[in-house]
Amino acid sequence: MSDPRYTPLRERHEALGASFTDFGGWQMPVRYTSDLAEHHAVREAAGIFDISHMAEFTIVGAGAAEYLDYALAGRLSALAIGKAKYSLLLAETGGIIDDVIVYRLGEDDFLIISNAGNRDAVRAALRERVAGHEVVVEDVSDAYALIAVQGPAAEAILAATEGIDDVSVPWAEQKYYAWASATFNGAAILLARTGYTGEDGFELLVAGPDATALWDAVLAAGAPHGLVPAGLAARDTLRLEAGMPLYGHELTLDTKPAQAGLGRVVVTAKERFVGKDGVDAAAGAPVLVGLTAEGKRAGRAGYAVVAEDGSPLGEITSGALSPTLGHPIAMAFVAPSSAEEGTAVFLDVRGTRIPATVTALPFYRRTK
Repeated sequence: MSDPRYTPLRERHEALGASFTDFGGWQMPVRYTSDLAEHHAVREAAGIFDISHMAEFTIVGAGAAEYLDYALAGRLSALAIGKAKYSLLLAETGGIIDDVIVYRLGEDDFLIISNAGNRDAVRAALRERVAGHEVVVEDVSDAYALIAVQGPAAEAILAATEGIDDVSVPWAEQKYYAWASATFNGAAILLARTGYTGEDGFELLVAGPDATALWDAVLAAGAPHGLVPAGLAARDTLRLEAGMPLYGHELTLDTKPAQAGLGRVVVTAKERFVGKDGVDAAAGAPVLVGLTAEGKRAGRAGYAVVAEDGSPLGEITSGALSPTLGHPIAMAFVAPSSAEEGTAVFLDVRGTRIPATVTALPFYRRTK
């Protein structure tokens, strides 16, 4: 059993009274005050998250774009410099090793951010696929911290943060799934307009030693806007409302992209890429759906989805009482015959059958 890992912001979290939980081998803040208060702050104002446990990889070389077209499910060679793209790293079987975001930093220079718990698997897969390509893959995770600022006030907060200068793209012109370069107290940082909450927001990649000062500066700038530190519990209910998958729940090595509603991410027209021959799901394989129910009793991961007669239809992968919507929501894999929007099903909540309805994802979409 390896020792738990902490991010460079550990002392800040402890000073704020955070409760910690294990996440992918890291001790991460699960909450500071209350899950509900932190969730609502992100929807109504802004929250700041420490996501330094995420893994980062640089892909550099004259063959980088061609390599990524082979190594990942998408067509990354078509990605413009300054933009980002969601993609999947597939096994030969077509199952999902991880979902990642790819940033094109230059013509032959890319950055991949992957999930913390999959760092070793992603590093191994990326390196195994290098043969025949003029490219160097480096795991640079330990050099960086990652801070997310999410919510309708995120742009205003970061624009007012003392020390953030030399922003390469004016704040109002920064697009979703794009990035800008900047400096913080003279050191280079990357500002990505990406996030995992369903709100507007940014993810800031900063050298580990600079993370504490950046965290402090953003918190100070955000105080008049209602910014609060937010933990993993709020992050989970926010991403669930937004219909965003979580690896280990909606995505696994046994899950094919189309089953999880991610068929669009896979460019099958590419001549070759790892997983191409195995990417098609078997006929009748379970598919991911949204479920809504009434009342306050929510289904949780692992709970059964059943028909009126009690026969099994599938299983919940994530579920919660939605803080924003005020009723239970869940994502579940169910038989295709029960996947049509509006289909009535039941959730087996500790022996009690709760009526639910198949619903289109996402459950929540922000007003732009």
